[in-house]
Amino acid sequence: MNYLLLLPVFFVLITPSEAVTTRMFKVLDTCARYRLKEKTALVAIKDLKLKYEGKEESEAELFIKLYCSVFTPNENVDF
Repeated sequence: MNYLLLLPVFFVLITPSEAVTTRMFKVLDTCARYRLKEKTALVAIKDLKLKYEGKEESEAELFIKLYCSVFTPNENVDF
């Protein structure tokens, strides 16, 4: 009987952690594809669902460069 009570609690606790790792993977994947020039800055911003009002590619590159640098703080990567 105790197992029936613990099972729903276990599923409720594990679901948010799965969502966080999936989102983090998508962010790291998009930043890596941007660095490898598989995506443009505007496409990467759109894929990451970031709020960006500008239209210029140079401003978008700076914006995504700063955003992705948060996820690679120990690397000296020039985008």
